[in-house]
Amino acid sequence: MSVATETHSPDKLLAPVLSAFWDQPDSWTLETYHRHDGYQGLKKALAMTPDDLIAYVKDSGLRGRGGAGFPTGMKWQFIPQGDGKPHYLVVNADESEPGTCKDIPLLFANPHSLIEGIVIACYAIRSSHAFIYLRGETVPVLRRLHEAVREAYAAGYLGHDILGSGLDLELTVHAGAGAYICGEETALLDSLEGRRGQPRLRPPFPAVAGLYACPTVVNNVESIASVPAILHRGKDWFRSLGSEKSPGFTLYSLSGHVASPGQYEAPLGITLRQLLDLSGGIRPGHRLKFWTPGGSSTPLLTAEHLDVPLDYEGVGAAGSMLGTKALQCFDETTCVVRAVTRWTEFYAHESCGKCTPCREGTYWLVQLLRDIEAGKGAMSDLDKLNDIADNINGKSFCALGDGAASPIFSSLQYFREEYEQHITGRGCPFDPARSTAWADGSGHTPEVTA
Repeated sequence: MSVATETHSPDKLLAPVLSAFWDQPDSWTLETYHRHDGYQGLKKALAMTPDDLIAYVKDSGLRGRGGAGFPTGMKWQFIPQGDGKPHYLVVNADESEPGTCKDIPLLFANPHSLIEGIVIACYAIRSSHAFIYLRGETVPVLRRLHEAVREAYAAGYLGHDILGSGLDLELTVHAGAGAYICGEETALLDSLEGRRGQPRLRPPFPAVAGLYACPTVVNNVESIASVPAILHRGKDWFRSLGSEKSPGFTLYSLSGHVASPGQYEAPLGITLRQLLDLSGGIRPGHRLKFWTPGGSSTPLLTAEHLDVPLDYEGVGAAGSMLGTKALQCFDETTCVVRAVTRWTEFYAHESCGKCTPCREGTYWLVQLLRDIEAGKGAMSDLDKLNDIADNINGKSFCALGDGAASPIFSSLQYFREEYEQHITGRGCPFDPARSTAWADGSGHTPEVTA
């Protein structure tokens, strides 16, 4: 049963696993990690055969936490065995989508959960070299990750003959140059190889010809970091959380016009209403207007979707995607046109330019949106916006184009009248200053208004 359909006290709604000791002194050290059963999952994994380990993770129901929700164990299973080629694990830590902010805090506060997960995953896929591709601007995280890797080498969790198992593993931390497109797995691989980060034509898929044309698994940080707890506490425990098709715990990133933004770790299937109840609700004196369930690349939802279960099936049925669980919440002071324009400017800037629909389409979306926001648009521009987004969606080389089209479609679906007000009123009816976090200090009791 989904947690969203049960009645729980607030402390029972959350399921802190990865974030269980983030608030403790020196949470990022190996000593602290050991005090919280660190590397116990690895010992259990090394006692299994690699094939049994893959089957165990597959049976747990763990799905990728990077956005697509693909079963993690199945991804590992795709790696061909006995091919005589080296196998690689690449961890995608290039978190950079507007609103998405779970992997960087996880790496900053608890990097050893990722390192332990990497060793387990490499044992499963028979890999002797793993890479962490980190967004380079996050220098404090980069330094902390390097120190955690040093500690793991010194303790025998990395390097030669790990824990006497015969497993040899080298781990390389690579800092990217800050391109959003490198969050796409094949663009990440090209960047890691020293080339310009642009998506590759598929097939061949990374599982067959990935890094250095060898079989490669590319997983998100949270996906790999969740594996040690599954091994240590058991797959049945993991399946007892969340919903039937979306089991387990995950990090929800709550941001925007909320009283207490931050990371909330809960079973999949919790609702935004429940998370807002836990976090003090929308900022005092205001009400929820619209929100994103998985970052700016997912279709936005409205206050009528407060009780949608936040799992892959529930959000999909509501017409959006769970994505990275980046819950950006906006109250009634926010101009939808302004928000969508800023998101679209980001996608136009971050487009790699490899394919025409995305390169040209995002540029023209920005021109139209800027005109509409400034009161210079015409009614025909709304159909033109929809038409351009349709020519990008599903026709671009990678999912960046789809992500750029999503807020266009959904905002026109739910807030077309607001677009029209910008055109008929020859300008934006909203005061941008009112939507800032410091706009008022009314002191009203926080509440969630549907």
